This record gives sequence, C-alpha cells and structure tokens, in this order.
Amino acid sequence: MSDETGRIHVDTDWKTEAAREKERLEQETEKSATSADSAPGQPGFAELINMLAMQAAIALGGYKGPGGETIPPNPDAAKHHIDLLDVLDQKTKGNLTEEEQHVLNAVLYELRIQYVQTAGSGGPAPGKPPA
Repeated sequence: MSDETGRIHVDTDWKTEAAREKERLEQETEKSATSADSAPGQPGFAELINMLAMQAAIALGGYKGPGGETIPPNPDAAKHHIDLLDVLDQKTKGNLTEEEQHVLNAVLYELRIQYVQTAGSGGPAPGKPPA
C-alpha cells in the first residue's frame, strides 16, 4: 500500500462502503422491528386493539351468534371495553408509532360514535352495523 515515493496510500473507499453497509443494516433492522409487530404468531399492538374493539362492537349489538340468533346490545359491556381502549390510549401516550396512534384514535372515535347511537336508541344504529 505504498506508492513509488514511499508514502503510504490509504484507500478511503472502504470507509465509505462500510458506512453505507452500516446504514443499510440499520434500515433493515428498523424495517424488521416494525414488521415484527405484524408477523404471524407474534402478538402485536394492533391485535390488542382489535381484540378489545371487537368485544365492544359485539356488545353494541347487530351481530349474530353461532346459532344465527341476534346478539342483543349490552351498553354496559360496550362502555367497559371502550373505556379499556381509552386506558390503553392514556397509558401509551407518547410511546406509540404514528400508525399505531392513528389506528387507536380511529377505533376509539368509531366505537364512541356507535356507542352514543346505540345507547341513545336502545339498539344498533339503523342501517349501520358496528365496525
């Protein structure tokens, strides 16, 4: 690695290439960390939201049971599950990704609207099954 004058020549291209490789690996790590939340078999935040939201939606009525019978609305159970989602929202404030926060906000908004419609009318909103 010395040239004809006896000076040592340092090839800096490898440093640039190593920096690019490091950056690429960091990006891949970030991608795999965000996709791990939705990987099959891996519990994720969206799954937790969906589980609680589905319980609230069923309690709001408009769904049929396994035998085809209509499940009557249960506003108290619906409110309890909506309140659980609100607790989750309050306790995770500032710790969610933008997408997770958006999903949680959207689900809470929709369930609250449906709850008000259901509780005010004594049944599911006409023409609109719960989400």
